[in-house]
Amino acid sequence: MHFSIPSTQEFGSDGSGSSYTGFNIHINGSFHCCLRYKQLHSLHEQLKRSLPSIALPSFPPKKLLSLTPNQIEQRRLSLERYIQLVGQDPVLCRSELLRAFLLNAQQESSFTECSEVTLDVYLMNGYRISASVYTTDCTGKVLEKACALIDLPKDRACYFALYLMRKEASGALTIVKRLMEFEAPYISAKRWDDCKLVLRTGYWDACYDLELMRDRIALNLLYLQAMSDVERGWIVTTRDQSEQLTNMQARGSKSEYLDVVRKLPLYGCLQFPRACVDYPEPNTVATVVLGNKELNLLTYVGKEMQETKFKVTRIRCWRVTPIHINEDNQSSTGGGYGRQQQSSSHASSHQQQQSSSSSTISLELSFEYLMAKNQLKWITIYSEQSMLMSVCLQSIVDELLNQKNGSDPAHLQNPQHVEYAPLSYIRRDGSNHCITDSSSTDTLCNLVNNDSSSNNGTSTQQHSTNNGSSFIRRKLKEFNTTVRFKNGKDSVQNEAFEWIGDDDL
Repeated sequence: MHFSIPSTQEFGSDGSGSSYTGFNIHINGSFHCCLRYKQLHSLHEQLKRSLPSIALPSFPPKKLLSLTPNQIEQRRLSLERYIQLVGQDPVLCRSELLRAFLLNAQQESSFTECSEVTLDVYLMNGYRISASVYTTDCTGKVLEKACALIDLPKDRACYFALYLMRKEASGALTIVKRLMEFEAPYISAKRWDDCKLVLRTGYWDACYDLELMRDRIALNLLYLQAMSDVERGWIVTTRDQSEQLTNMQARGSKSEYLDVVRKLPLYGCLQFPRACVDYPEPNTVATVVLGNKELNLLTYVGKEMQETKFKVTRIRCWRVTPIHINEDNQSSTGGGYGRQQQSSSHASSHQQQQSSSSSTISLELSFEYLMAKNQLKWITIYSEQSMLMSVCLQSIVDELLNQKNGSDPAHLQNPQHVEYAPLSYIRRDGSNHCITDSSSTDTLCNLVNNDSSSNNGTSTQQHSTNNGSSFIRRKLKEFNTTVRFKNGKDSVQNEAFEWIGDDDL
């Protein structure tokens, strides 16, 4: 998980006559929740008790007196550093306690009451699945309910994932984000109201297709996804191959269709909008494609497509960095990314504002690649979807390591359930609620309704909403958050990286 705290909120009186600061937590590039210092401190103490064998990063110390603006800024930076280190620990980031905490924090920050609603989930061909879910159900529960409605067996559901996708004015389909276990799809979809929830495969290696093709429903899902990707040009075909696939489609030869399409370039990959890259030359415009254990750059010389492949196992490390673009100086934008905003700008009303009227904030993904023996080169992609690309890279690496350990995708999709003490979630107003695994939604509202102080809980929710509508946003002097990772390094170290010789390149 990639954490950042790019901004803060100043809230009015919490009932005790004092104001307080909320820290806007962004995960994987988009706003997730707003938390007080004491809420993060409570999480730290519970992680320390539940995982005594894990060396937690040090938590920023408390202050006795009210903080000055400079001290608030220092606390923001310290909390950001802390939560980034937590997010990069392989045990902590997969802990059930952290997942439940983030799920409840999202619910509280969005002022969402727990209620039953109908949520639409779409297949890649536009078919709609209307699932009855709770507003606070996590991604895994929504996925399970959607799959049950199309009779997909539970042991096959773990091979699929939920994505937020947006249809552009041009008709192109853009993948905005992949939903994670720590978020509620209903809440996330509301924040990205121009997107649809879409069901598609959640793995990268096409070898897993063979397992799915044994089941009739899973076979249909693979078939519909492959047809959609071919029609959108995400899978490259020649004219003869296109005619062959069309004939198979007319005959309804699904398995035969998949046998052919699985051998085509870019099958099983995610395609991103065109972006500006500095390879092979500066200011090159390319389509970025991730999958098949590769990062591909597709460029066009006239009508001819050229493909540059970067194997994930030869990427030593990568990093995501925000960049400032001066709109008054078009030459500094490189032309290819002058209009792009950080993807979190769509996320919620708590989004980070531009640091000045004359500049915008975009993102760049840089990776260090082994070009030849003992020859490493940094390559940069300038794209508003840099964070999603980074998440996908990490997912590919996780799958490679998972395969090396002999595990199936279910090991990655589902957190390891360890017996923890129940999560004690402190809300911003100071009230304390206990979340247990027996909760139907793992979230606050379900328990608040059964709490002996449920009336107070309702009034508190209304009071918090009023505070939320009247908060004073403190705009930072400059958005200078770099995605930082464990061991104090500013880049993700690729555990699947392989040093190889010239003969293998």
